[in-house]
Amino acid sequence: MKFFLDTASLREIEEAASWGVLAGVTTNPTLYAREGGSLAEFHGHIKRICDVCDGPVSAETVGLRRDEIVREGEDLAAIAPNVVVKVPVMPEGLAATKTLAAKGIDVNMTLCFTVPQALMAARAGARYVSPFIGRFDDISEDGLEHLGNMVTAISNYDFGHPVEVIAASIRHNGHVVEAALMGADIATVPFAVLEKLVKHPLTDRGLEAFLADWEKVKNA
Repeated sequence: MKFFLDTASLREIEEAASWGVLAGVTTNPTLYAREGGSLAEFHGHIKRICDVCDGPVSAETVGLRRDEIVREGEDLAAIAPNVVVKVPVMPEGLAATKTLAAKGIDVNMTLCFTVPQALMAARAGARYVSPFIGRFDDISEDGLEHLGNMVTAISNYDFGHPVEVIAASIRHNGHVVEAALMGADIATVPFAVLEKLVKHPLTDRGLEAFLADWEKVKNA
């Protein structure tokens, strides 16, 4: 499984990249606004992210009509070669994805909640399909079960182009473990979750024991 960071924070992206585990980034104008940025500066910020992360950087469109989405997608894709255009699964989004894919622009179809949506996204030309696990949990449904069904369905067919499933809207470590066991290609996580994934109490105890033993050796 590859790890994408769901953030607009350059500090978080740089830190994750320094660990050697960052495979990509997903972001949107809302996340950037939380960092104090403005919509007018969003494209410049995407460029800065691409300078740090050489993997796919998914940047979200905000239009609701196919022509708007295509226009925004073309503008985003022109920022850097590794930009992936995020488009929601809906009729206008599918039409826009078909057009963008025909132009050689990678698309990440988001807000995906069902197997038919995932299959249609892939058929339309999406390079990535993003089932939102946490949103199901919010309404007391099993998001992981839906994810597993979509992973299985996508793996059943040849779409004529690579399609990777991104386990999105991840809220905690357990989601990542289960998504990996189900065969999801990518997990996109907030930095706080990525930090927790690195840590374990037994690791901490092992380090404490090692340091204690090392002090004894040095002082012997």
